[in-house]
Parts: sequence; C-alpha cells; structure tokens
Amino acid sequence: MKLLIGTSKGLIAYHRSSDAWKIEKAHFVGMPVSMVFADPRNNTWWVGLAHRHWGQKLHYSEDEGRSWKTVPMPKYPAGAEYRAGKPAVLKKVWCMQQAGPNRPGGLWLGTEPGGLFYSADNGQQFELVESLWNHPSRLDENQWFGAGRDFPFIHSIVVDPRDEDHVYIAVSCAGVFETTDGGQSWAPRNNGLIAAYLPNPQVEVGHDPHLLLACNANPDVIWQQNHCGIFRTTNGGQSWDNVTDKDGLPDYGFALAIDHEDPDKAWVIPAVSDEMRVAPGLALCVCRTEDGGRSWQALRNGLPQEHCFDIVFRHSLAKQDNILAFGTTTGNLYLSEDYGDSWTCLSSHLARVDAVTFAPG
Repeated sequence: MKLLIGTSKGLIAYHRSSDAWKIEKAHFVGMPVSMVFADPRNNTWWVGLAHRHWGQKLHYSEDEGRSWKTVPMPKYPAGAEYRAGKPAVLKKVWCMQQAGPNRPGGLWLGTEPGGLFYSADNGQQFELVESLWNHPSRLDENQWFGAGRDFPFIHSIVVDPRDEDHVYIAVSCAGVFETTDGGQSWAPRNNGLIAAYLPNPQVEVGHDPHLLLACNANPDVIWQQNHCGIFRTTNGGQSWDNVTDKDGLPDYGFALAIDHEDPDKAWVIPAVSDEMRVAPGLALCVCRTEDGGRSWQALRNGLPQEHCFDIVFRHSLAKQDNILAFGTTTGNLYLSEDYGDSWTCLSSHLARVDAVTFAPG
C-alpha cells in the first residue's frame, strides 16, 4: 500500500513496508500540488500542479511515479464567460473522479471557476459539461459565488457505483447538484441544509459544502462536512439531516472520511470558525461517529494537545480499511491503524498538506 501526500512543495509518496511507513520518493519538488487522484480501476496516479508562471498542469503516471506524462489542460470554449463580460479562465484543478468500470476511459474533473469537465479518453481531452455551466443558478452571482476565494469551485464528485449516469457534485458556494442522465441535466439537492451567512438560510442554491462522500455499500447515504455543520442524507440527497454535535466539537471543519461498509461511521477533524481557522482549544483531535451522527467521540491519543495551530484541509484526510491518515497546514502528517483510536506522527517537516490519498502498491 502507498500513501500519496500532495503539498505546497511537491508530491511525497510513502510505502508501507512490513514494519513501518517510509518515504519512497518526492516528486515535483518545489511545485504546489493542487490535486492528487489514484484511479482505483488501473492505479494511474494523477497530479494537478499549480505552476506560478505556467498556471495549472495535469500529470499522470501509469507506473507508480517512475515516469510521468502530461495531458492538455481543459479549456473553456471560446466565448465562455464566468460572468457577463468576464471570460472564463481555468484558475485551479480541485478534484478528479473515475466514471465507473463500464466507462474505462471516463474521468470527471472539478475546477475553479465552477466548471465541470469530462474526458472519455483517459484525460487526453476534456470537454466542459455545458449543461451544468449553463444551469440557470450558475448564471446568477447570488447563487454561485466564491467561498474564501474569488470564484466558485467544484471540489467533490461522487459517482453512484450502481449507476454510472448517476453523479453528484458539490460546489463552494452553490451546494450539491445531482444528475441521473450522465450529465445532460442537473438538479440542486440542498433541502435541509443551512446557509447561515445568507439572509435566507434555507435557499435552494447558495450553500457551502466543504466535502461530499457517499458510502459504497449504501450509496443513498451521503455525508458532507459543510461550512455550517455536518450533514447526512439517507435518501440520496432528497433531504439532509443536521448531525452536528450541538454540545461538542464536530461542527465547523473541512475534512471528512467515511466507512464504505458501514454507512453509520464517519470521521471529521474540527476547526474553529472560518475567521480563526485553528484547532479547537489549540488541541488537535479527530471526531468519530458510529451511529450516523447521533453521538460523537473525540480521539486525541498521539495528537498534540497544547499550542497546536494545525487545521486539516478538505482533501487532506483519507481512509483505507482500518487506516486513516491526515496532513495539516503546518506540514505534520499523522496516521492511525486502529480506526483513529491512536495516532502516530509520520512527519513533522513537510510543507502545507493539501491532499492525502491511498493507492495500491
């Protein structure tokens, strides 16, 4: 098993030997990594780089990082506008997702400023999904808008393992959207969410999900860490339940992990408000629920409990079987092999961690 860590100074690949996790190699040293994806169908590694001069680039490796290739970057069609009179230009690659086993060359790509792209040929060419780009809500700057950034961005893509035409995306800020026809049409799925920062907190579009994940064993159960709490649906997004711990820590945060066999299990890493963005009480912890969010347990064993300013970004927590790993904004990397009960610091000297994912190997 390998652990891929995307940082503001490169990609770090860890390998699990018989007795320990060890750094195997550093890739793209000095370059900010905006996205890391390991395709479970073929173990192709994908990395998005944010070149300071050349802009965004996409690299992929079919041999676990021994060699890398590039693909042409997706482009908005000629004349596409983010707003009237403002041309749409790719700002950042946020996420990638495979399109299912029956579409072996299919890849979805989520970007900023709010463009969803699709490739049918393993990323050699991406096309803008114009049905979403032209959705009436996206054309309204009061419904799609930036959250801590100048533009809205698509950071989560969930493909239903039962039906590859059934896909969810999450947009900050706009909310969750669903297609049941492979992207030909889209509908908002935000009933029950709260947008406390808007005059009408129950708006149909204008929400700020931070991360969206669905349980493989029961894909109708979807979790989201949201700007305004933690939410869960058991009916495929038709309605959302607020499972925030009203008297505890699990509330605001970015990172989320779920159990793909047990739809009631999830992990979040709390932070204090969008203004402060520090660990609660300057003590780092991971919170776990095993009953669908009705109760939460704070897991602290092995994590710093004094003067800790770490927080964890949305793509920087990952789970594989009994193993969880997360990286922080101050370059610390922690790993647990007992579902989060205890933690070990693998590294305390990385650059800011923006992405964590497991890969076979």
